[in-house]
Amino acid sequence: MSNERDADRKTHQSGPDPNATKGASDSTSKRSTAAQGGAAQDAAGGFDEPTGAGLVLQLRIMARALLGSPVRNVLFGLWGLLLAVIGATAYGQIRLNRWNQPFYDALSHHQLSGFLVQLGVFGVIAGSLLILNVAQQWLSQTLNVKLREGLVHDLVGNWLVPRRAFRLASAGPIGVNPDQRMHEDARHLTELSAQLAVGLVQAAILVVMFIHVLWSLSSNFVLSLGGHRLAVPGYMVWAAIIYAGSASLASYWVGRGLVRRNAQRYAREADLRFSLVRVNEHIDAIALAGGEADEQRRIERDLGAVLAAMRRLVTGLTNLTWVTAGYGWFTLVAPIIAASPLYFTGSLSFGGLMMAAGAFTQVQSSLRWFVDNFSTIADWRATLLRVANFRRAVLQTDTLHSVEKRIDFAEGAAGRLLMEKLEIASPSGCTHFEDSRVEIRSGERVLIAGESGAGKTLLFRTLAGLWLWGSGRIVRPSGEEMLYIPRNPYLPPATLRELLVAPGDNAKVDVDVLKQALARAGLERLVTDLDTSTRWDTRLSEDEQRSLAVARALVHAPPWLVIDELFDSLGQAAYDKLMKTLATQLPHTAILYIGRREEDGEHFTRVLRLVSDPAARRLQRHAVAA
Repeated sequence: MSNERDADRKTHQSGPDPNATKGASDSTSKRSTAAQGGAAQDAAGGFDEPTGAGLVLQLRIMARALLGSPVRNVLFGLWGLLLAVIGATAYGQIRLNRWNQPFYDALSHHQLSGFLVQLGVFGVIAGSLLILNVAQQWLSQTLNVKLREGLVHDLVGNWLVPRRAFRLASAGPIGVNPDQRMHEDARHLTELSAQLAVGLVQAAILVVMFIHVLWSLSSNFVLSLGGHRLAVPGYMVWAAIIYAGSASLASYWVGRGLVRRNAQRYAREADLRFSLVRVNEHIDAIALAGGEADEQRRIERDLGAVLAAMRRLVTGLTNLTWVTAGYGWFTLVAPIIAASPLYFTGSLSFGGLMMAAGAFTQVQSSLRWFVDNFSTIADWRATLLRVANFRRAVLQTDTLHSVEKRIDFAEGAAGRLLMEKLEIASPSGCTHFEDSRVEIRSGERVLIAGESGAGKTLLFRTLAGLWLWGSGRIVRPSGEEMLYIPRNPYLPPATLRELLVAPGDNAKVDVDVLKQALARAGLERLVTDLDTSTRWDTRLSEDEQRSLAVARALVHAPPWLVIDELFDSLGQAAYDKLMKTLATQLPHTAILYIGRREEDGEHFTRVLRLVSDPAARRLQRHAVAA
């Protein structure tokens, strides 16, 4: 797992830029829009949710995740202790089953002293089993915690490899709602895995131990039919196997569709959760536009899909209950019926009958583990499908993108950015410069202008290495930092110092540098809040957030600065002030501003024009074919 992440980090030596990460976040939050989603799926070849992956492959994927996690040795230790406790519990239940014969024989013969002795024996056995039950519960729950720790660390670590989360979000349905898969699905999967694994091992050990008891009790059984005597050694064992086997086959036949229905339900639940979060994040805009009724209809539509999936699941579970409950009720008398031939022929005493019935119950209930847990197994399979497919898609995203029809990225001489025959696949066709060859030198201030729909944000993401689809060549300056600022600055909950310095080390930047950067960006009032941690995206106005992005650029003073429409919504005075600040404070920085103010010649040395050709479908066809 760590090797997978390290290999990708070496490819992106400059590390993830928080502002560039916002581009990924923006894309993810808008993945339901037709334009973005259509382009992403066309370009990525429609990386759909794979449904045909087998159980063995899914288990192998999960095993790799856990074996590569830091908690691997703890998991092995917990599982070893659990096996020991389960084995000891099974032995205690064997002793308890043997206790049935002397106890019920003492009752049937009215032996008070024997009755009291057996009560004492029961107290010892039951007390020991109680301690083992408590130990097993603690170990099972601890195993669940460690399983979740290892799995979520693996999923998050691989998902947040530089550039990978953004690419996955553009890979079709598998990249939708990754938070649901890493949070709710991972939690549910680890809980069910621990529960089912412990139950299965316990059932297997009990079967092995109690089959020996049943076989010894019925080893000499002879069945008389029409004057013929037929020897059936261990007939109670065969009776238990046939009884449990028929129940298992019936359960599988009736409930086999529950895996698909559970998976559909979880997918619809994730859609509903995303809709609720989206409305909550944009509630102010919704209120101003009077859009509550429209949002209510959208949420009710998603809720309707959830309820429809739940109704299908209810139907499947109801049908399965006919089988499980029917066998469950018959199990009350099945052990006595199975042991009655031995009792009525005089081969067993009353105590032996109870012992045989208890052993039969243990064997058939252990063999019926599949029946009793079928709905849970179906739920587990559905969750395993979602999590395993998500992890597989995360790891395959880089490979998938490496074989697509894509733009060629290279590193060239320092102080020069070169774009040759660059064409970017976009929802409307093809985005490109008016000139086939564009060269930008260090220290230049260049305006890249384009109308709405020209693909300005796609160009920004392409320069950052996030959007790969298209043709042509980009040669970036070797060994020089390129800082990318999206139009919506990314402000995570952190201290102001961390926001200004990220992704660098806070301790290496002098506090006076941070204060000067804030003051020059017009944020003097924040110089005393450097160590304040809060939701800056809600505390600061949109204009102040843009000024904070400028302050961060002043702190880093990168050789190259690429800005995507950050100031287009500002008034002319605020726009002029921030642009002059960048020009005067970063005189040696090459500034590429992507925006719409084509008439602006005061702040830039030259203007490049970006155009979109709706007739150019060639790149999209190549992408789909790939």
